[in-house]
Amino acid sequence: MTPAPPPSLTLPEELLLLALDPGRGRPVVSRTSLRYGLAGAALADLAAAGRITPEGGGRFTVASPLPLHDPVLDGALATLPGPAKGGRGIRARRWVHGAGRTVQELCLDRLAERGAVRRRTGRALGLFPYARFPVGRVDLTGPARSRFKAAADAHFPDPRSRLLGALASATGLDAKLLPGGAWRPLRRELRRLAKEEWTAHAVRQAIQQDRNAAAS
Repeated sequence: MTPAPPPSLTLPEELLLLALDPGRGRPVVSRTSLRYGLAGAALADLAAAGRITPEGGGRFTVASPLPLHDPVLDGALATLPGPAKGGRGIRARRWVHGAGRTVQELCLDRLAERGAVRRRTGRALGLFPYARFPVGRVDLTGPARSRFKAAADAHFPDPRSRLLGALASATGLDAKLLPGGAWRPLRRELRRLAKEEWTAHAVRQAIQQDRNAAAS
């Protein structure tokens, strides 16, 4: 059975831990794709908590604005409008596209507060500011990777692990966590899952929108 995550570790926090190189503190996938993935993970947690409701067609509505007493999820919830009184819901792709940076900063602040990452800043060539987030004094990255590997070995047997696998696929993180030919069939299954899970699908759409814009 897949080990349970720490109760206070949200889905976006866990995805971020998986995506950061433990030593260098840099994402192992595109920074933009990761931000979209974190926003999609926040939507998944908000939906599981009953704060938002998927409508179909890539849209969702806010079912309740009541806080969850979690800084990451409450921060994400605060960026959404109040419960709809009619009309169409919020387009998931658009929200993911706009909220990714905010959700990432919420996750990094929370993980730094927990001691899971250390925030290191500097300037490349003395000019360009950068930030790195290597593992901190409390190692939550190792357990997160162990949980992901155990879930992969069991073919992602529970809803949370399936969501995490779908989001990893949507962002391209699956190829980093499950490299090589032996995992290829499972990565294909995760790609299918990423199309079916509405939050992961929104992430895929946001990434594709950027690619289309860059190609035009």
